[in-house]
Amino acid sequence: MSFITLFLLAFGLSMDAFAVAVCKGLAMGRITAKGAVTVGLYFGLFQAGMPVLGYFLGSFFQSRLMAFDHWISFALLSFIGARMIQESLDRKEKPPESCSLSPGNMLMLSVATSIDALAVGVTFAFLDVNIPYAVAFIGLTTFLISVVGVKLGNVFGAKYKSRAEMVGGAVLIALGIKILLEHLFNFKF
Repeated sequence: MSFITLFLLAFGLSMDAFAVAVCKGLAMGRITAKGAVTVGLYFGLFQAGMPVLGYFLGSFFQSRLMAFDHWISFALLSFIGARMIQESLDRKEKPPESCSLSPGNMLMLSVATSIDALAVGVTFAFLDVNIPYAVAFIGLTTFLISVVGVKLGNVFGAKYKSRAEMVGGAVLIALGIKILLEHLFNFKF
């Protein structure tokens, strides 16, 4: 997997965490560096850990799925991306996330924002990916984007939350199409 592809994947996956981090920043009256780093650490660690779990699940079933692994990758990434775009277009007013940084609250939000990364980890089992490098990059990217999201949410509110989810969804769909084209037509991007 090329650096550009990995960067786009990490960026796309981090958009859910970014959107929740923006809401956290919106809900927090006065943010501190410790609060922003706490949000970033939770989201970054879970976003890095879930692909590892997905990779092991995908590796376990890889021999049974090898003939159509590219279709699985395409379907998972497209589904996740489409869901993110649909959520970004949902115009219902949602209350801001709780500003609590309690372990229970952060654990729940971290799992919710990293489920997509679990599915991506399954696709890693079918691709030529350096897993330690990829998950470290995904985790670091999510950490940084989440810390920035807390600050932006505190400064600008939820104005850009839906746009971030839409861009992240579009990136994941594009990656799914890229994987499919590479396997079906032997294109190299």
